[in-house]
Amino acid sequence: MTGWLLTALLVLVPAAAYAALVRARGRPWPPLRTASTAVGLVLVALAVSPLLEPAGHHDPHLHMVQHLLLGMLAPIALVLGAPGTLLLGALPVASRGVARAVLRSRALHVLTHPVTAAVLSVGGLHVLYLTPLHALAAADGTVRALVTLHVLASGVLFAWAVAGPDPAPRRPSVTTRAVVLVLAGGAHAHLAKLLHAHDLHGLRDAAPLMYYGGDLAELLLAVALFASWYRVRPPSVSGPRRRAHPARPHPNGPRRNRVLPPPGTAVQVDAGQA
Repeated sequence: MTGWLLTALLVLVPAAAYAALVRARGRPWPPLRTASTAVGLVLVALAVSPLLEPAGHHDPHLHMVQHLLLGMLAPIALVLGAPGTLLLGALPVASRGVARAVLRSRALHVLTHPVTAAVLSVGGLHVLYLTPLHALAAADGTVRALVTLHVLASGVLFAWAVAGPDPAPRRPSVTTRAVVLVLAGGAHAHLAKLLHAHDLHGLRDAAPLMYYGGDLAELLLAVALFASWYRVRPPSVSGPRRRAHPARPHPNGPRRNRVLPPPGTAVQVDAGQA
């Protein structure tokens, strides 16, 4: 029962809230955004449902699939659904000023910085697998539910900090976010190597799945990051080049600079030119 309640909490409630915001927006919402959110919620449901979740405690490969779905792949799909943009568009006009103030707050800026998000996401995985927390979560359902919520929330935060399409004042540059993504990917790969080398928690055989699955998720994040940069980059200043046309020859030959005589001066006209 606890497993089904957790599934409903993580899937049905966000789905209902997203649908209500789409209706309250009053303007058309891109179907691809809705489809991306639906895919993310389906991946979350698959990872935490009682149909798959109990087997993850006995099968290392299923456990690692859950980790990839919940902490990496589902967050990317959820973030690309642009929930922040949808929320801002559905808010009443009187409440948008408060929302903008929250977005510009220093606390939110620190929390959503890519470095902070990487520490909470990848660092949290190091705490999970390199301490007794993993065994405690396997034995206690409440601890397991809290770990699941942290993995999902930190994964969404990291994906949003790196490649989120929502408005974010004072967001770091694309270069900074790309560097953090590369460093976080290296830390994730290093953790997979530790699990394989020392057979931590019996995950030696499943560690390659974590290694290569993490590479796939980071590649998708990189594509989303540079796609968002391409959409918002300023247009070229020079503009389109005009096609050069050859100068037409003058009927009386090439023009020369002529000096006009002072007013009142008689001008002698050649008979041939007349």
